[in-house]
Amino acid sequence: MAGRLHGKVALISGGATGMGGAAALLFAAEGAAVGIVDRNREAAEATSARIKAQGGQAFVAIADVSSEAEVNKAVAEVSAGLGPVTVLFNHAGTIVIKPFLETTLQDWDWLHGVNVRSMFLMTKAVLPMMLKAGGGSIVCTSSISAVAATPNEVLYCTTKGACHQFARAIAVEYRDRNIRCNTVCPGFIRTPHGNREVAELAALGVDVSVSAINAQQGRMGEAEDVARAALYLASDESAFITGTHLFVDNGFTAI
Repeated sequence: MAGRLHGKVALISGGATGMGGAAALLFAAEGAAVGIVDRNREAAEATSARIKAQGGQAFVAIADVSSEAEVNKAVAEVSAGLGPVTVLFNHAGTIVIKPFLETTLQDWDWLHGVNVRSMFLMTKAVLPMMLKAGGGSIVCTSSISAVAATPNEVLYCTTKGACHQFARAIAVEYRDRNIRCNTVCPGFIRTPHGNREVAELAALGVDVSVSAINAQQGRMGEAEDVARAALYLASDESAFITGTHLFVDNGFTAI
């Protein structure tokens, strides 16, 4: 039986590990040919090998997603290897956790480069292919931090707020050309990124204990929780959904 992404070429930035890696495996299992764009070659090749071992198609391109030249090269490599991209998962991102007055302009520029400029660059590189193909789906990884602020995360919260509005604006501009753009917004997730966030916040005195997280969202989320949400938004099952934010937080932002 054909999967939910049968016949589609999906490019995932930050697709080597964590939520991106889980999405790469799931998208491939659902029939997509998956292009993994990441700076971690070893991890990206390992995820690609797992996909191929399960009978799927995968292609790896190495890039700093904040670099226009590297993004354009990576997208060209993926499309040459797999075909025109019709699903884009703008997942690549990182975090800076510091008291606001200790953050620097360099911190600001670097984090916005990875979390925000990368979405602009990836989308701009892929969108012409989607338009030529007659449509496509773009999913961006935002966060609960777009709407629920945390101490010592001013820069991160700012980038995720930008992610929210980027997706909404793309959705509005390209709706009538069959391009959809939505965000997934994870809560605290058990990934290298999530574990690092918890450790660094705790070191700064923020209560992110197991009991505190359980009170806010019931449990730590898993990478697969986010991958399944991204799959829904990437697939034709969400054909009438664009410009929205799907919170994967077990009620964190509902409290």
